[in-house]
Amino acid sequence: MKKLITLAIFIILLALGGLGGVKVLQIRTLMAAGKAYSPPPETVSICTANQEKWPSTLTSIGSVTAVQGVTITPEIAGTVREIAFESGAVVAKGDLLVRLNTSSEEAQLKAIEAQTELAQINTRRARSLRADNTVSQSELDTAEAILKQDQANAESIRATIDKKTLRAPFAGRLGIRQINVGEYLDTGKAVVSLQALGSVHADFFLPQQELARLAAGMRVHLTTDAFPGRKFDGVLTTINPGLDPTTRNVGLQATFENAEQLLRPGMFARLEVQLPEEQTVLVIPATAVLSAPFGDSVYVVEASTNSASGLAARQQFIRTGRTQGDFVTVQSGLKPGEKVISSGVFKLRNGMPVTEATNLSPNPASAPRPSDS
Repeated sequence: MKKLITLAIFIILLALGGLGGVKVLQIRTLMAAGKAYSPPPETVSICTANQEKWPSTLTSIGSVTAVQGVTITPEIAGTVREIAFESGAVVAKGDLLVRLNTSSEEAQLKAIEAQTELAQINTRRARSLRADNTVSQSELDTAEAILKQDQANAESIRATIDKKTLRAPFAGRLGIRQINVGEYLDTGKAVVSLQALGSVHADFFLPQQELARLAAGMRVHLTTDAFPGRKFDGVLTTINPGLDPTTRNVGLQATFENAEQLLRPGMFARLEVQLPEEQTVLVIPATAVLSAPFGDSVYVVEASTNSASGLAARQQFIRTGRTQGDFVTVQSGLKPGEKVISSGVFKLRNGMPVTEATNLSPNPASAPRPSDS
């Protein structure tokens, strides 16, 4: 009986050993197949990092301001009797905007004009009598003084009436009306904004280190989020003689023609001052750059013996600089002539085999003009 039990145990162990050997062989076969497996190459576009000469520029951010801009306010308090404009209207210099109630001043003016007329008559009579030595010189002087005083009082009342009649100080476009007929206006109360938009300024700052490179008359380019892809050309007109003692920046002002009145005061703007010298830069398409919180990188194409196409992607961290159209400059991390992947970078990983294809993306341009924009 013991021999039968021993034989059974031996047979079971032999079967288990055979099964284990088969599984080991299967696992080894799968591991060998996994090591020998090469994933199919990804199809990408490849470009070459080239050196180009770009104009040297200094970049900054700033704000658009009006060459002439003002908020119309009354100098003298009063009640609104007439509003002679519409919100957003274009006005010429001297156009009537608002007339305040001047009934009291007009009545006073009539009274003083009557006194002035009587003073003129008395003065003429005194001069005639003085010529005949009928009256003394002091009486003539008194009559002339009264006339001058009445004339001055009349001018003072006329000036008050003029100050209660608000007119456009220059030609421009009005903003939104802030008052209503019958409303009492205190001195300095905002009535409406008036802006001359034929040309505008852009105010911005640059570090003091750049002061020696700046000169009035340099070309300035402006872009704004309000008009994506649109570039406005202007001229650097003013360099502030003093620097900000806190930031050590120099204040600058550029002037832009604004015939279409697209640029409006208060707009946020990006500005580039174009310097006369050119700069040699290393350029790649912006689509080749993979941005991440830990830095920008590109995939460099290298020869590989493990790829069916003979090419593989290697991730390389870089430092980018200026942009122009579809291109970006590389300050460090790449060498001229190195090939980088310009499209399809988001599906790659380090060491992945790649194959080159054309027409995967539009050709980059310095001044792109998309057909469907």
